[in-house]
Amino acid sequence: MGALAVFLAAAAGFATGAIWYGILGRRWAAALGKTEAQYKSERSTMPFVIAALGTLATAGMLRHVFVASGISSGGAGFVAGFGVGAFVVLPWILMNYAFSGRPRDLWWIDGGHAVLACALIGLVLGLMG
Repeated sequence: MGALAVFLAAAAGFATGAIWYGILGRRWAAALGKTEAQYKSERSTMPFVIAALGTLATAGMLRHVFVASGISSGGAGFVAGFGVGAFVVLPWILMNYAFSGRPRDLWWIDGGHAVLACALIGLVLGLMG
């Protein structure tokens, strides 16, 4: 059950990114200084592979933390996942983007995705815990 939960949670996190950037793709590309068409024509499959592996690693680590902490409900999983996203991942994104001079739109688009994806990964893990 543990591996299945991790894979389903990772799938939920990955799907969150597809929906999030599907909705905010134009604004995200503009923050990068590109049109959505320019970005799409330049991209390769490698970012998707990295995203899938990163989401899988995040789900695996969150499951480990949840098991060690006794989190075993959807609500607790959602809150814990949200907390990890909002208070661990988001601050690192904001620090990196602030020091690298990234546009503020990127801060909130990418950071918002991280928080929501972690929350949904936590929800799935909690429901399957």
